[in-house]
Amino acid sequence: MLEVQTISVSVDRPWQPLYEMWWRPEAFVQWASGLSQPNLQKSGECWKAEGPEGPIEIRFTAHNTLGVMDHWVDLGGGQEVYIPLRIIANGDGAEVQLTLFRQPGMSDEKFAEDQAWVRRDLLTLKNLSER
Repeated sequence: MLEVQTISVSVDRPWQPLYEMWWRPEAFVQWASGLSQPNLQKSGECWKAEGPEGPIEIRFTAHNTLGVMDHWVDLGGGQEVYIPLRIIANGDGAEVQLTLFRQPGMSDEKFAEDQAWVRRDLLTLKNLSER
């Protein structure tokens, strides 16, 4: 089993409208800094983008009524990373939760960097959502 860290931010917006605002893959580029904004393009059932370390292919969960925004990132060479992402109710607002799996061979420093990166991205989503 892989070590995991779930990163969560509270958003002052009801969860369903928040989900509707962000579930589309095209919307991810506004807050997910790991995706190269001008280069996210649909390719069949997947999306292609330029990631921080080169080309990536992403599969996204279809629109649903549960707030699930999971995605799978194919880094090439047979390495696919699963990224569970949820928007859930928290009173009149919402929690946006991303579970980060520590990849095999990942150093403590790299795992901490990735956690900080996810937190920054989720705070960007929060700031954009609460405008």
